[in-house]
Amino acid sequence: MKLLSVGYGNVVVASRVVAVIGPGAAPIRRLRTEARERGKLIDATEGRKTRSVIVTDSDHVILSAVQAETLVSRLLGAEGEGREP
Repeated sequence: MKLLSVGYGNVVVASRVVAVIGPGAAPIRRLRTEARERGKLIDATEGRKTRSVIVTDSDHVILSAVQAETLVSRLLGAEGEGREP
């Protein structure tokens, strides 16, 4: 099982990630609101500014304080490795 570090000691199973997107657009804000209402929102920012939003195949929405570009590079690097530090 490969894990993706989403910042501050939090990890996500890499194979479950469907999308990594920036948090600014209105549709993404609606996605966050709907996920919160359904109980599917996970805040992994540790109180910091949300810099990316991760969508999983289980319909969970995970907020991260790590830039989306950084997460994508970690995700692509995790394909050939075990756990990304």
